[in-house]
Amino acid sequence: MATYTEYGERVEATKHNLLEFLINARRQGKTVVGYRAPGKGNTLLNYCGIRTDLLACTVDRSPAKHGRYLPGTHIPVYRPERIEETKPDYVLILPWNLRAEISGQLESIRQWGGQFVVPIPELEVF
Repeated sequence: MATYTEYGERVEATKHNLLEFLINARRQGKTVVGYRAPGKGNTLLNYCGIRTDLLACTVDRSPAKHGRYLPGTHIPVYRPERIEETKPDYVLILPWNLRAEISGQLESIRQWGGQFVVPIPELEVF
């Protein structure tokens, strides 16, 4: 039973840390854009209750997702070029297990001071 209790506490801490980061970014006038629209990322956003007031949009390479909305959160999905057009302060990598690959592909965000964020296993801004 202790294993399940610990797991539940880690899940709740992840939720609180992500919400705290997004709320603080918003208060500071910073913009956060999600990268990619995987099922596990959408599950996290729904669990946390994150909507467009905290995450303006997400981008995805799949043309089939462009112009659509994430289920439940109703966060719009755009083409990846939107990142270069809007120059967000942070890019939240939703498929956190691909952080190295994605941060390498989007290294250009550093030109305007953009940073990456991964929510799991611990919230990290880099």
